[in-house]
Amino acid sequence: MASNEPRGPRQILQAFRYSAQGLYAAWRHEASFRMEIYLATPLIPLGIYLGATAAERALMAGSVLLVPMLELLNGGLEAIVDKTTPELHVLAGRAKDMGSAAVFFAMMNAAMVWSLVLWSRW
Repeated sequence: MASNEPRGPRQILQAFRYSAQGLYAAWRHEASFRMEIYLATPLIPLGIYLGATAAERALMAGSVLLVPMLELLNGGLEAIVDKTTPELHVLAGRAKDMGSAAVFFAMMNAAMVWSLVLWSRW
């Protein structure tokens, strides 16, 4: 639901707190998110270093950053599905599988971007 309250520094600070809580929850409860952050930590600076142009740098770093972003959405989707449907259900499984597939496509995108950028150098 949209909020009609005026926006200002207090609301921006509160939005930042909510985001920090989400990151903390993902870090604490999602092993895949932690693994992706461990991989992104060296890969993002490496992509910025290896990119020859600003576009290459943005593509290399951005493609890596997209993976944990989608993992956050997937974790949220899985939490909602688990909350609403505690029993096994074909649609619940389908929703979780589709979220996982989105993360997989982001990983393939990162691999493709890095491969194409680095391959063009050799």
